[in-house]
Amino acid sequence: MEYAVQTRDLTKVFAGRSAVNRVSVSIRQGDIYGFIGENGAGKTTFMRMLCGLARPTRGTIQIFGSDELEKQRRRIGCTIESPAIYPALTAEENLEVYRILLGISSKEVVLQLVGFVGLGNVGKKKARDFSLGMKQRLMIAIALMGSPDLLILDEPMNGLDPMGIKEVRDLLLALNKEKGLTILLSSHILDELSRMATCYGIIHEGNLIDEFSAEALEQRCRNNLRIVVDDPHKAKELLATAVSSNFDVLPDGVLVVYDHLDEAAAINQLLVSNGIAVSALAPGEQNLEAYFMDKMGGKR
Repeated sequence: MEYAVQTRDLTKVFAGRSAVNRVSVSIRQGDIYGFIGENGAGKTTFMRMLCGLARPTRGTIQIFGSDELEKQRRRIGCTIESPAIYPALTAEENLEVYRILLGISSKEVVLQLVGFVGLGNVGKKKARDFSLGMKQRLMIAIALMGSPDLLILDEPMNGLDPMGIKEVRDLLLALNKEKGLTILLSSHILDELSRMATCYGIIHEGNLIDEFSAEALEQRCRNNLRIVVDDPHKAKELLATAVSSNFDVLPDGVLVVYDHLDEAAAINQLLVSNGIAVSALAPGEQNLEAYFMDKMGGKR
């Protein structure tokens, strides 16, 4: 299996505090990797280290299987926080500036990128008059200058209206499917992220607390029984021996059972007859946002 990014124990310390703490991720080539976490969780700092905008305190980074980071970073396009857009210039003029800065000889790339990100019809309109969605697409076009193999985007849908979100989502899916780009992006809009991502990482207070594929998320978010008891450890042992091993125990002690869903009354009776008080037992179904909140529930 070939990886676009691998980190091992990647750490960044600011003023004695670990903004990123021993984070190890593996992002396969061709993936859309959704990076999830609250504000201040360490997402942007992690991305900055990948792009060479911040120096790690310790740990290692490999990009496309290589330790030659300066060389491999030429294959990265990124928007970290807000890249400079010249407000008095048109979309084409903005891209022309970056074409010259990057030493790209062909002027055709500017027209190709403007058309690809859907800004080919804006004419002489200045960037200061763009909608937020248009500005986001221009920033992505800037990141694509140089034909990268890996795109790193920090909150590309932040502040967009539903139409702008759809436009950016469709653009990223096209980049992944048509051009084969590997994409690492962070987003707070988890429902939209779940429409794109092929795998996920959840970071909290600088620590990677979970990493899973879209297929694994689908399994975790299927129909279930959610059970709240006074003794989760005893209930876990009882369920494993008498009912099923197909369940999870969330950080807050809630048990989530994925089979025998039509036997809720029997499961309740089993727990109560064994001295376990059941305060809630109800059918449930999760999406990415609910799963994320469950993971955060035991970390606050």
